[in-house]
Amino acid sequence: MFFLVAAVATGSVLVYDAVNKTTDETVTIIVITCVIFSLALVCAVVDMIRRKYTVEQPVEKILQATKEIAQGEFSVRLTPRHTYKRYDQYDLIMEDINDMAKQLSKAEEMKTDFVSNVSHELKTPLAILQNYSHALRDKNLPEETRDRYLGEIESASKRMSTLVTNILNLNKLENQQLKPEFAPIDLKEMLINTVLAFEDVIDGKNLQPVCELDDVSVVSSYGYLELIWNNLLSNAIKFSDEGGDIIISLQEKNGYAVVSVRDFGCGMSPETGKRIFDRFYQGDTSHAQEGNGLGLAIVKRVIDLLGGEISVESELCQGSVFSVKLRVDQDL
Repeated sequence: MFFLVAAVATGSVLVYDAVNKTTDETVTIIVITCVIFSLALVCAVVDMIRRKYTVEQPVEKILQATKEIAQGEFSVRLTPRHTYKRYDQYDLIMEDINDMAKQLSKAEEMKTDFVSNVSHELKTPLAILQNYSHALRDKNLPEETRDRYLGEIESASKRMSTLVTNILNLNKLENQQLKPEFAPIDLKEMLINTVLAFEDVIDGKNLQPVCELDDVSVVSSYGYLELIWNNLLSNAIKFSDEGGDIIISLQEKNGYAVVSVRDFGCGMSPETGKRIFDRFYQGDTSHAQEGNGLGLAIVKRVIDLLGGEISVESELCQGSVFSVKLRVDQDL
């Protein structure tokens, strides 16, 4: 635009010089006015074309894309007009919109999977509750059978309660509604109390817990750590064979508290190990073991929020070892 204005000014001067040699001032003024008007008109037309292709078209594409995204069409993608090294501001906006659409698409897919998985997990216990409660209406039902049906109803209701609790906990963690309250914690004492809390379940499977615990303290959130230990120990118990061992160890290594929970149960394949922390993922596709695939997702999220690390080592038929690393000297 600057060059066009300069051209108008230069053209005006040249025309003025050319016609200034004439004796008729009126003709001179008319000629200069016509030239200036013509050049201004050319500038306006050129600027209009420039704006159409450099401003209006990309803005129109951006507005159309945002409108479609607002209506739930997350597959929208915009193509920048220039090569990467020559991007202008509109190209950068288009790339940001593409990234936003990808993230929204991923979030929508996760939401759909989440609803589907929750529905699937609720279906089985609801069917049990419905079927067994209907069967209990039979007044001639033997007492032994009645007790068994009541046990199944109780188990199904506990499974639903655990699912709902895990969903609420995970949602609170994702939205940071469960605020960690940091304080010094004696990990040895905490792990012993966790094992004692599972005493009835451990005795029910005739398991032998082996605690190899050093005196280690950390500055962390008691509530967060409780979620971790409860889930890891619950899984170890669940996947251990009758009469097996469970080893819980605690050591301090290089400024980290390292807690390991080991079982000698069914173990898992490398493929399963890669997805074990995904929501609702269950390596046991037969669902022979109770669970909803949320426990380890909660553990992973909690550890991430605490700035720790978790790893798993496992072999089929050899058991699994889950190891958690937490910083010892974390500031309050």
